Amino acid sequence: MRSKVAIIGSGNIGTDLMMKVLRLSKTLEMGALVGVDPASDGLARAQRLGVPATAEGIDGLLRMPSFNEIGIVFDATSAGAHARHDEILRRHGKRIIDLTPAALGPYVVPPVNGDAHLDAPNVNMVTCGGQATIPIVAAVNRVSPVIYGEIVASIASKSAGPGTRANIDEFTETTSRAIEAVGGARRGKAIIVLNPAEPPLIMRDTVYCLCEGGDEDAIRVSVEAMVAEVQSYVPGYRLKQKVQFERIGHNDRLLIPEMGEAFAGLKVSVFLEVEGAAHYLPAYAGNLDIMTSAALRTAERIAERGRVFA
Repeated sequence: MRSKVAIIGSGNIGTDLMMKVLRLSKTLEMGALVGVDPASDGLARAQRLGVPATAEGIDGLLRMPSFNEIGIVFDATSAGAHARHDEILRRHGKRIIDLTPAALGPYVVPPVNGDAHLDAPNVNMVTCGGQATIPIVAAVNRVSPVIYGEIVASIASKSAGPGTRANIDEFTETTSRAIEAVGGARRGKAIIVLNPAEPPLIMRDTVYCLCEGGDEDAIRVSVEAMVAEVQSYVPGYRLKQKVQFERIGHNDRLLIPEMGEAFAGLKVSVFLEVEGAAHYLPAYAGNLDIMTSAALRTAERIAERGRVFA
């Protein structure tokens, strides 16, 4: 028997997530798609596919006959709206997967700490940049402790909807904190670039890690293994080129303004691209695809654990 889920947010992320649940999941079943715009393509698509839908927001979800059967709710709205949703859903005993940068619950990046918070009432999927890059920081850190981790996420401007644009500050803050909390870096920094190029370019990510030292071959193997693990649920995730290394000697110490100190050691550079599966969104929107794929993977693990301990 599949576990029923609801998705709040009928925009690009919510609709793509709905299509993934319908097409890919053997564990989950769509119980409702919730929006606030009666004319949204997502709600129209849900109705065509036989998925219960409401344009009355979370209040409409509470009134739906299937609400009591729903165990997991995805929130694909905004950081501001999530606080109210979280309060209401917790009161009704629902498990919450937060795709906004609100970060009210613990951060979850499936290949790094996917099993660590399966009992938490609310888990946060960090950001698209975090899902793409934090696995790499963690892969380096498990071989050689990362003193400083910096990521640059470049996404097509067309793939950044109103929610993404309204949450730019939260994106950088949440991702920076998660680079430390999940990736293991002593200090983290995140930058997002909205690329207006036409035709739109697929998501590109650059990860810089500064380590005191470390075995280059071991780091390379660890990164490649992590990439393969992410590919198990995001097939379009790949290295653009081989992992790059640079030894920085004491005479060429690198100043790290964010840490207020100079650095000597090993600089690891990893260049990635993320192509979307095009279940609903264009293939260039890999930034959204990796978020919905990570959320789907997390919900399936929560549902499977619930069955084991039921």
